[in-house]
Parts: sequence; C-alpha cells; structure tokens
Amino acid sequence: MLDGTYVVPGMPALGESEKDVSFFEFWPMWLMYLPVALQWLVLAVRNGSLMLPLVANPKLPVSGVVGVGKSEILAQATGHCADAILPWVCHRITDESPGEQVDGIIRKATEQNIQLPFVCKPDLGCRGSGVKLVSDKEQLSTYLDAYPQDTEIIVQRLASWEPEAGIFYVRMPGAELGQIKSLALKYSPHVVGDGVSTLRELIARDSRASQLEHLYLERHQANLDTIIEKEKTYRLVFSISHCRGAIFRDGAEYITEKLTQQIDDLMRDIPEFYYGRLDIKFPDIDSLMKGENLEIVEINAASAESLHIWDRDASLRDALQALLWQYRTLFKIGRINRRRGFAPPPISELLERWRTERQLAQFYPMTD
Repeated sequence: MLDGTYVVPGMPALGESEKDVSFFEFWPMWLMYLPVALQWLVLAVRNGSLMLPLVANPKLPVSGVVGVGKSEILAQATGHCADAILPWVCHRITDESPGEQVDGIIRKATEQNIQLPFVCKPDLGCRGSGVKLVSDKEQLSTYLDAYPQDTEIIVQRLASWEPEAGIFYVRMPGAELGQIKSLALKYSPHVVGDGVSTLRELIARDSRASQLEHLYLERHQANLDTIIEKEKTYRLVFSISHCRGAIFRDGAEYITEKLTQQIDDLMRDIPEFYYGRLDIKFPDIDSLMKGENLEIVEINAASAESLHIWDRDASLRDALQALLWQYRTLFKIGRINRRRGFAPPPISELLERWRTERQLAQFYPMTD
C-alpha cells in the first residue's frame, strides 16, 4: 500500500509496500534473540570463552554491551570524530535543590554552546529510554525529579538536521579499511491534521499508527482529544527508536565509497573501536552519500544491531541471518583481540552492569 506518512525534507519518500508492519517487527526481544543466545553458547564452547565478545572493543568496559554510559563512549572520541559529535555535557543528580541543579546544568550547557531547547537522556540506557526534548527550565526540573540521587544524565545540543540514519560499522583489527555492513533510514512518524479530526482519530485512521496505538496513546494522552489544524503535522515520536514506534527502512542503496571512507576515518578516532553503530543526522540524502555535514547523536557499541532488519519488507530469515552474523563477528573480533593480549572480563562484571542498568531504567521518564 502507499505509505502516506509525512516525511521530513531531505529524506527519501517511504514508497509503496503491501504491508505497514512486518509480522515479526514487534515480537518480544527475547524471542527474536533466542537463536542468537543459542549460537552464543555454541561459539563459547568452540572458543573456550563465554565472554569473548566482550573484548571486541577492548578499551570499553565489557565492550559496551550493557551498563556502560553513553558519556564513556563519547568521551573516548578524539579528532574529527569528537568534532562530529553533537555537543554534550554530563550531569550527576545530587541532593542540591532542583533550582540549583537546573541553573548548574544550564551554565555547563551554555559553556558548550548548548542552548534550550536541548535533548536530555539517561547516561545508562538503550533503545531510546528516557529521552526527552526539554524546552525550558520547568521541564528540565521535572525531568530531573524522575531520577534518584547519583544517577547521571546527558544534555545534548539539538541536531541541526531532521533526517537520521543508523550506520552499522565493523573493522577487523589490523584491517586497512572498515566496512558499513548496514544502513537504515530512520523516520519519525507523523499524522497530518484536517482541521476536523482529533489526534486520537488521526492515529486510528493511519494504516501503520493504528496498529501501534499501544505505543502512541499513552505518550500523547494530553492531546488525544485535540483537533489538529488542517495540514499541520503532528509528530508521534521524537526519539527515533524502533521500539518506540519509529519507522526504519533499509538504506543499503545509499552506501558509497565516500561515506564508507568518512565513517571509517571517524571511527578510527576512537581507540580500539571495531564494532558498533552510529546514529547520525544529515541535511539530505546527497550529503549522506558524500559523507558530508554528518552530526553524530550517539555511538552504540557491542550491543548494537543492524537496524535494516526492522524494515517492513525484511524477511524473518534475512533478519535472523543478520543478527547471527553480527554475533559470529563479535566472537571473531574477540578472538583476534584475545591473541593481541586483551583478556575477557569475568561474567560477574557483566551481570553487575546489567543489574545496575536494569534497576535505573525503572526510574526513567516516558520517552518523547
């Protein structure tokens, strides 16, 4: 069917398809990753180590699989990579009054040329959890109230561009050039007002959004009975994460030599980084293909996945093959790095980091 979802300028049209959602697109993650877990056990026996993938990016704790702050990855970037990352600051929640903390954050942000509105997100978190667009001091104060003391959050400049992509990057240790193994275009779903219908009615009429009401209705509860002006676009998702209802499309056709070289140059500015995904903003598809004017929002490490598998036209077989290849590659890189002298961490460290991240996630506010 023709996907009539509004598309921001600079992004290719969504095009036609017989379906709006693939049949496995919103399966429980444990089910989708069950084959990965079974393969992990087989590879662990073959390689004599259950934790071998945790040295794929040996300068990151547990290779960035879980419980590693976004700030820890971003802070390792140097040179051109550091310059390409959207400016950010990290703030630890203290026992100071909300007003004092808000003023302190604004002061630190201003020093980094970050002005309101800006993006707030937990330092420990994944899949877009707790991401909020904060427009004023009152919203910032409310955001801070959700977190327990000593939790760290990141404040980041709002991107210059709307278009976004997820680029999955792999480089074998010692290789001259890394590779882009997957590129997915990330669309924020919108509905368009007609001056008569409420937001609830517009969502119910949209061929895709109507199947994902459980993701949208609670988030937009305050506006559900509001009539949206004619031709006005209303954004359903700010944090362009698949599990929050964003739309992903396979963008393999836009991978070029220039883009590959640029991404490889950027990732070499992070020490011993071999495997992960960049979430980037860009002005238009031509700039993306040329590797120009890219803004890095986030860098995901060993727990990253190739986002093209969530394209509505992807087959379950292809999606599983991509995931299984990823984790075979993690073992392969880990095996090389073990020979180079990097020892896998104990499983106790992995479990402790997983517990910490899981405990904190229960406090995170609802994602925009």
